[in-house]
Amino acid sequence: MTTKKIITTEQAPAAIGPYSQANQFANLVFTSGQIPLIPSTMEIVEGGITEQTEQVMKNLMAVLDAANASASTVIKTTCFIKDMNDFAAFNEVYGQYFCETAPARCCVEVARLPKDVLVEVEAIAYTA
Repeated sequence: MTTKKIITTEQAPAAIGPYSQANQFANLVFTSGQIPLIPSTMEIVEGGITEQTEQVMKNLMAVLDAANASASTVIKTTCFIKDMNDFAAFNEVYGQYFCETAPARCCVEVARLPKDVLVEVEAIAYTA
């Protein structure tokens, strides 16, 4: 019988609510949305969309790593940005992480994100 496994790592921000950093079921990994919090301080990284996206992607990769997954095993991401005018800058950073094995993706503009950040990304991946 397959059961759900909770994934946690100190290399990514701790959950700020009643959720897990990720859940694994069989070989599938479902991450929670990552926002640009610095794990050691739980403060939002300084800067604009470029700096925030870089921190989000670092956090996402840390959660994936804790689940024995990686950018190359991501099947789909859902990306939330506060301003679609930031899409090109967001995409430039995001693309550095998925340059060879781009996953399916949904990217939407939203009115507001937790802690009023500019970007949040979640992923579905598999373990090799």
